[in-house]
Amino acid sequence: MRIVALFAVLLALAGCAAAPTGTQATDDQIAASAYRAPGAATLTLITMINNTSGSGAHTALMINGSQRVIFDPAGSFRNDRVPRRADVLYGISPAVLAAYKGAHSRAAFHMVLQTVEVTPAQAETALRLAIARGSVASAQCAASTTALLAQVQGFQSVKSTWFPKKLMEQMEQYPGVKTERYYEDDEGTILDGIAKVAL
Repeated sequence: MRIVALFAVLLALAGCAAAPTGTQATDDQIAASAYRAPGAATLTLITMINNTSGSGAHTALMINGSQRVIFDPAGSFRNDRVPRRADVLYGISPAVLAAYKGAHSRAAFHMVLQTVEVTPAQAETALRLAIARGSVASAQCAASTTALLAQVQGFQSVKSTWFPKKLMEQMEQYPGVKTERYYEDDEGTILDGIAKVAL
């Protein structure tokens, strides 16, 4: 029975398979790409949902503090124009965010973005923790994101989970959360989606 349960976990988290790390962004590249979205500091939980089963496939966290980044634990998004160091994507301008959404969303999956306004201090704590985290092992996207959030003031009640959808359901309970669902209908894998990205 434990083997069956373990297989079910691994199957559910197949979208969190770590890709080769590749070249790490330099300090100069990160500084040159830095972008901050206008308005309040925010945390946005990003969850990929399987359109057939309804299960969660991947978790990421977009942080808009002194700069906007995506903590993409064990993620597969790679683009030469988007600096990446360990599991943090930098320079998340509107164009880069659109590319990230488009690469992940396709006929088989849609994206759920849950945004919560936070204080600048909360956003900076999340940013610092994401940068310090390093690369995340395969299938630990939700677990690493819950571990990060639980260290941010106001999010200590987040319970550890290996399942992206379980984390998404927890985020639904936060006051003032704004939810967006993003769909595309193209076929293929995330690698096919990335190949179509034009930045």
